[in-house]
Amino acid sequence: MHAQRHTVDILDPPAKPRRFVFVLLENFTMLCFASALESLRIANRMAGVSLYSWHLAGEGGEMVSSSSGTEFKLDSGLVELGRDDTVMICGGIHVQQATTRPVLNWIRREARKGLKMVGLCTAGYALAKAGLLDGKKATIHWENQDSFAEEFQEVELTKSVFVIDGNRMTTAGGTSSIDLMLKIIADDYGEDLANAVADQLIYSSIRTDQDTQRLSVPTRIGVRHPKLSQVIQMMEANIEEPISPSMLAKQVGMSTRQLERLFRRYLNRSPKRYYMELRLQKARNLLMQTDMSVINVALACGFASPSHFSKCYRAHYDTTPYRERGSHAARLSI
Repeated sequence: MHAQRHTVDILDPPAKPRRFVFVLLENFTMLCFASALESLRIANRMAGVSLYSWHLAGEGGEMVSSSSGTEFKLDSGLVELGRDDTVMICGGIHVQQATTRPVLNWIRREARKGLKMVGLCTAGYALAKAGLLDGKKATIHWENQDSFAEEFQEVELTKSVFVIDGNRMTTAGGTSSIDLMLKIIADDYGEDLANAVADQLIYSSIRTDQDTQRLSVPTRIGVRHPKLSQVIQMMEANIEEPISPSMLAKQVGMSTRQLERLFRRYLNRSPKRYYMELRLQKARNLLMQTDMSVINVALACGFASPSHFSKCYRAHYDTTPYRERGSHAARLSI
């Protein structure tokens, strides 16, 4: 049984609701979409007046499938929008395939009107592909960061939960949609309403654009050792040009032997092995998410020769880079 709802007084309610047009790309992520939409719905409920409205659009204008396989009925196709509309593009898995030529043409056309454009989860890719993020700050889900950085070098990619740069906004996916919507609601109608929405969502820790999307290194690896965390951060920041174990050790005031013991004790592998796994993980992301040649993937991950790259890749993943890409392409075509 719900307690009595306390509405938030809105001093200057709008003559008509601010409309958000959700463009659902094929295989979009439901969580990022629902988090944004529910924030708007609850804002209306807490205000006791329709501050926001929404419209579902997409290529074809009929049905679209989320990444979970759930289908959604669209309100329209990619139609002309009003100048006051805010476009919320919702991405998910296989965003490169979902960002079709009609979608790109529509994004560019509507952007010329000066509309605010938001890329939720992986949809920052669609905005970047349309050329709307050139020279701007942006973010995207951490799993897509490597491929995005390689393809869109003119975009200032960050690891923030969300980024607002002028009339372009991007989020990192998942519940980061809530953080962005709470920021928008607060800007429109004040912190009291945003906080009331957060309370309804049982969202107790509102993040800002200064918060990063991934867990800290100690939390991720389950080890709280400052020097180990520092070394891993250096490794992650220097994939293309790996740093030698001796130099890594020197940077944190240790001997190479001490560094070896530290990695063996906490991670059960050598620094060299851990570094190799980081590089191969990035290589796998690039193979699956970009059309970079295998040679260029090898170079981007610090391998001097394709043969050495292929040998290391096969030893770790039990397949070659070429076969990995081929099998991934085959899965996409099913």
